[in-house]
Amino acid sequence: MSDVAFHQEYLGVEQPAIGQLIRELRQTLKLTQEKFAAQLGVTFPTINRWENGHATPSPLALRQIDTLLNQLSESPDATLQECAHVMRRKYFPARELKA
Repeated sequence: MSDVAFHQEYLGVEQPAIGQLIRELRQTLKLTQEKFAAQLGVTFPTINRWENGHATPSPLALRQIDTLLNQLSESPDATLQECAHVMRRKYFPARELKA
C-alpha cells in the first residue's frame, strides 16, 4: 500500500474511532499509557490526548500503530491474532476485506 493510500485510510477514520483504536490496542497489549508511549516514541500526554480525542496521531505514529496491529495478527497467540482481526474489522472494514 502506498504511503498516500495508507494515510488516507487512517486519516479517513474519525477522531473518536482513532482514539478508541489506540486505547483498545494498548489495552490488548496490556500496556499503560506510559509504556505504550515509550514503545511508540511519544510522551504519555500524547497518548492521553489521542485516546481522549484532543489530538490525532501523526502519519509516522499511525504507521507504527499499523505495524503493531500487523504484529498482533501474526502472533503465535491465537487470542491476540483474533483481537487484531477484530480491531481491523471494526476500524478498517474495507481493508480487512482486501486482506
